[in-house]
Amino acid sequence: MNPASPASPASRAGRAGRVNRTNWPLTIVLGLATLTVLVPLYVTLSMAFKTSTQSADGNAFSLPEPFNPASFAEAWELTRFPVSFAVSLAVAALAVVLTLLLSSLAAYAIARNWSHRFFRWSMIYLLVALFLPFPVVALPQIQLTALTSLDNPIGVGILHAMFQLSFSVLLYTAYLRSIPIELEESARIDGASTGQIFWRIILPLLGPMNATVGIFAFLASWNDFMMPSLIMSDPALQTLPVVQNIFQSQFGTNYNVAFASYLMAMAPTIIAYLFAQRWVISGVTQGAVKH
Repeated sequence: MNPASPASPASRAGRAGRVNRTNWPLTIVLGLATLTVLVPLYVTLSMAFKTSTQSADGNAFSLPEPFNPASFAEAWELTRFPVSFAVSLAVAALAVVLTLLLSSLAAYAIARNWSHRFFRWSMIYLLVALFLPFPVVALPQIQLTALTSLDNPIGVGILHAMFQLSFSVLLYTAYLRSIPIELEESARIDGASTGQIFWRIILPLLGPMNATVGIFAFLASWNDFMMPSLIMSDPALQTLPVVQNIFQSQFGTNYNVAFASYLMAMAPTIIAYLFAQRWVISGVTQGAVKH
């Protein structure tokens, strides 16, 4: 056997060495990027368990002495946490359901009818809308929701889904192009309608992308401050980010209570991402490559 051939032990050892070689520039960049997440998280945890006096001493990196879990109880009462949490969860759940349903249906129609001009222009319209921020259309949205009696959590959930539609359709369309068309053709030969094909064949195959779109829609809705603050007319039914605005005003010196409230608000998003991260990564990678 030729020593230089690809199957020789020397060539295999060379390839293994190249594979196991550490990419130090990339490792350093990833380490710095990790610190940008871990350092703020450490400060949040540390501040949440400090007393009011210690939290205002200007040393955010010091450990809490003494350990003070009472900040969470105070934040719970000030923000009416059970009510505001339930409102935020209901708004986010409505936004996720509507986003998944409308985006998958629209993307399926666009991906499978790309040869028709109407569907191509529909995709272009959605891509243009992707660059339209909410503040630009805030005033007409406020007026329309008031006229239609949707100045409530339901209206905010619907608007969140509408503003997620463009990005979600883009993700779904890319993913649908990786699904072989032969699956649908076989089902049509067996007499399946378009609706049956979508609900029984296509939708189950969209599992990874459903998780990806769902987590993006959930995070966008859960963390949104501007839309609920402008749309909702009843202060008693405000979402958690809006209620937490009290810590920027009369309770501005209680940093420990504010950070405890922020930490409680972060918990659902962290749990949601940890639960769905495997499907999120799978959906993004599979949607980026056409098989």
